[in-house]
Amino acid sequence: MDGESRAGVRVGFVGLGTMGSRMARRLLDHGFSLSVHNRTRDREEPLTSGGARRAETPAGAASGAGVVVVMVSDTPDVEEVLFGPHGVAEGATAGAVVVDMSTISPAATREFGRRLSGLGVGLVDAPVSGGSEGAERGTLAVMAGGSPQDVEKARPVLEAMASTVTHVGPLGSGQLTKAVNQVIVGGTYLAVAEGILLGLRAGLDMEAVIEAISHGACRSWVLENRSANMLRDDYPLGFRLALHRKDLRIALEEAAAAGVEMPLSSLLAAVEDAAMTAGDGDADVSVVARELRRRSLGTTP
Repeated sequence: MDGESRAGVRVGFVGLGTMGSRMARRLLDHGFSLSVHNRTRDREEPLTSGGARRAETPAGAASGAGVVVVMVSDTPDVEEVLFGPHGVAEGATAGAVVVDMSTISPAATREFGRRLSGLGVGLVDAPVSGGSEGAERGTLAVMAGGSPQDVEKARPVLEAMASTVTHVGPLGSGQLTKAVNQVIVGGTYLAVAEGILLGLRAGLDMEAVIEAISHGACRSWVLENRSANMLRDDYPLGFRLALHRKDLRIALEEAAAAGVEMPLSSLLAAVEDAAMTAGDGDADVSVVARELRRRSLGTTP
């Protein structure tokens, strides 16, 4: 889709947090006609300089839009944005597609899809992986669930924010795929934190160690992008620990329903709970390394 074609595609965007604000900026940079709304209204202002229109409500953002993107924190937030007073469902027109890029309950996603379908509106669940860096650079990985027709209608919008868009199955499949993603990446955070702490306690030059192992079998996004946080014991926000804990709760609930035992994820949930109790819930997920330091005789290497 060229720039002229994009300019004719009206997109509504609701939810301008750490991820959403960067994703909305990518849509503006790609020439889409964009209406934005955020509960904290001043977060809309930086996007107006790029040509976005501020909408008073989610319904206003959805009005006249062919695609409406939602990027908020949790299942109740999505329900409120879609079906609450002045919600997207009030403003969306028949034939539009809502793309929920939040990470929420798969069962709730399917129910939301049924409710929107009664209005002639499609729903695609399209959670993402790649963190705030990926949102900034447009290199997110999108895992999309929904009908082939709805996914294809949303695809040009998604591709402006992502380097890969994979249709993983019917509605709800995107959320289930994200649960798998969060289980695997969460375990990687914990493993990297443990390895770094072991090396520090052993007196190794950990910058040299990380350089050495980054070229071997344990190479990972977490090692490459978050090991420096763990070495400095400083955790600037990329993806909030409290949000990962919410995602892990969803994964553990799905595992319980499927009869799947997940000992590593259960351990990680306990570590994250302790970190949140210690006041680190708003730090980056890599702050699990600080919790491990606390458990190592309560001292910092």
